[in-house]
Amino acid sequence: MSVTFSWPPRRSITSAQLLTQLGLDHGLSVEQCLRDTGLSSLQLAELHSEIEGAQELQLVRNLIDALPDLDDLGLQAGLRYQLTTYGIWGYALLSSQSFRQAADLSLRYLDLTFAFNRINLIEDASEAHLQLDGSHLPDQVRDFLLLRDAVAVMVIQRELTGAKVPLSRVQLSMPTPADPARFIEQFGLLPEFASASNRISFPRQLLDQPLPRANPHSAQLCEQQCQALLAKRQVRSGLAGQIRDRLLSTPGRLPDMEVIACELNISSRTLRRRLEAQGSSFRQLQEEVRQALAEELLAIASLSQEEIAERLGYSEVSNFLHAFKRWKGLTPGQFRQTLA
Repeated sequence: MSVTFSWPPRRSITSAQLLTQLGLDHGLSVEQCLRDTGLSSLQLAELHSEIEGAQELQLVRNLIDALPDLDDLGLQAGLRYQLTTYGIWGYALLSSQSFRQAADLSLRYLDLTFAFNRINLIEDASEAHLQLDGSHLPDQVRDFLLLRDAVAVMVIQRELTGAKVPLSRVQLSMPTPADPARFIEQFGLLPEFASASNRISFPRQLLDQPLPRANPHSAQLCEQQCQALLAKRQVRSGLAGQIRDRLLSTPGRLPDMEVIACELNISSRTLRRRLEAQGSSFRQLQEEVRQALAEELLAIASLSQEEIAERLGYSEVSNFLHAFKRWKGLTPGQFRQTLA
């Protein structure tokens, strides 16, 4: 079996939170970690936000630039990705009948994880191999992300089975580290560094090992939720995501649907129909952007509610007040108090 996926453009903010905490634990500031990512500390604190893959890549660059002497930084990062970190994807794996079923499901819905590497599961007569391919990634971040994703795989395997999986071989394309002890500790053997490919190999029969928390009913429900979440992410990465980015690019003068349609060289009717086919609408996207911008603008104490309403394109401040109360269950004034 061989299934390949490339890293998704959108992802949960949870990974950025973990990486930022890694930086903080090494003495960096939040500002250093988030430099040039387009993320604020307020956005980072949002539990259910999503960010672009490019934003997480920039965060990784910041860590590498600030901590250049730590050749095991990616390993340290990977250890922080517990199975529950992945939300419904993690619960789907936990409920799987066997290691093979969990592996199959994990690859089919890999876009719901934080992996940047392409991952294949390859089987031969006696062994199974998880192959990681980061050849499409920028040189600066490739080794960090290889280690992070490989170690995260090991963490998942341990949590699924309740024990360390006995590996037969680990091949990594990265240079030999100054101190390989931590690598031996995590993989249970000395990896073959400077290899031509990146592979984690283990006995094939382990794929058919039953998992201790198997629950077919839960597995089915979790997979349905994975399907729904993946569809939602894909919508946000298509035309809807393109329009959302366009709306965010001009805060204070949000263009209407006719302007956007003109820029895309299509009619507003066609634009509306295409968004409906993706399960979205221009009004919904406009509301999402307004909410995100409103929260950012309310963090600026010098801006009055009237000024914020105007920047968001509301003709009356009362319309803004009603909309914000609908979004957050709080008035703008009450929301500002939570930021103090």
